[in-house]
Amino acid sequence: MRRSLRRLRTARGSDARPILFRRVAAAPEIRLGLRALLVLLLIGAVFAVFLIDRGGLQDNVDGHVSVADVLYFTMITITTVGYGDIIPVSDQARLIDAFFVTPVRVFVWFIFLGTTYELIIQRLVEEWRMAQLQNDLAGHVVICGYGHSGSVAAGELVQRGWERDRIVVIDSDVVAVQRAADKGYIGLHGNASSEELLRVAGVPRAASVIVCVGRDDTTVLVVLTLRELSRDVRLIAEVTEPENIKLVRAGGANAVVAPARFGGYLLADAVGSDSTVEFVTGALSFHGRFQLHERGVRPDEIGRRARDLTGSLVLEMRRGNRRLAAWSDPTLVVEADDRLLVIDSDEVLEG
Repeated sequence: MRRSLRRLRTARGSDARPILFRRVAAAPEIRLGLRALLVLLLIGAVFAVFLIDRGGLQDNVDGHVSVADVLYFTMITITTVGYGDIIPVSDQARLIDAFFVTPVRVFVWFIFLGTTYELIIQRLVEEWRMAQLQNDLAGHVVICGYGHSGSVAAGELVQRGWERDRIVVIDSDVVAVQRAADKGYIGLHGNASSEELLRVAGVPRAASVIVCVGRDDTTVLVVLTLRELSRDVRLIAEVTEPENIKLVRAGGANAVVAPARFGGYLLADAVGSDSTVEFVTGALSFHGRFQLHERGVRPDEIGRRARDLTGSLVLEMRRGNRRLAAWSDPTLVVEADDRLLVIDSDEVLEG
């Protein structure tokens, strides 16, 4: 994992932005306020300890250590200035300075040097979190491209029951990746055609990969790279030009979607129909009254006629390599290994 991340960072050159994006727990103003509050609490803790043990301090100016002197000594000690006018003289005071104040001093400076803190710690945290992801991610969905299509697909997956942290988004636009992370998805910033980045995304263990990068030539390259990484993962690709469907299929995509062609079909049908567009878009969406989807056979459906299934209108059955028009054949009986293309509803369909 560390080698993969190093190669990705080297390929990106001077771009120091992180690769992994997750949902930000708090706004920048809140994080800054929390840091300032933490600094004040640490200073207050040191002041309280010195105040309790001020008998172990010596003022070389007037011989008396007042509360103001303790506050002054706290600030110059934390900031490592040290004028020597007030010094710890007892063993207890020196041990407090060595084992309590010194770690606080170092931590406060880390907070003050926020940029350095981010550059040093962020990579270690990113590597640790990436290693955790590699251990946890399996059977997930990877979405290459978080434009309009990618964001809609991710939202629809969530509606269909996918957990947000089982969806990995890859995009070269840092704003898009951060937007995905803010939605709760795992965001990876980089080129979706990068084999290293796809490995980091866990493509060999993914259930499916959706490619919607907005350019057909890039789509072909991403599909070829994905298929080289895994022969088993299901690939769904979006193409802009319908003539590129065959090319993307030849590259290894299991399913190819051409929004322009699909939209054209609906537009043409709407010339003479008032309900087709609404029905089709509703059937494809999770929020529609009816759900068009492919599923396996339920135990109670084995041996029954396809037309008699309760709550499901079976449009087509896949039996091996054959496609059977289930609704037009009233004698067709469902077998255990069939795949059903159905329209499901909460209501019992009659007719």
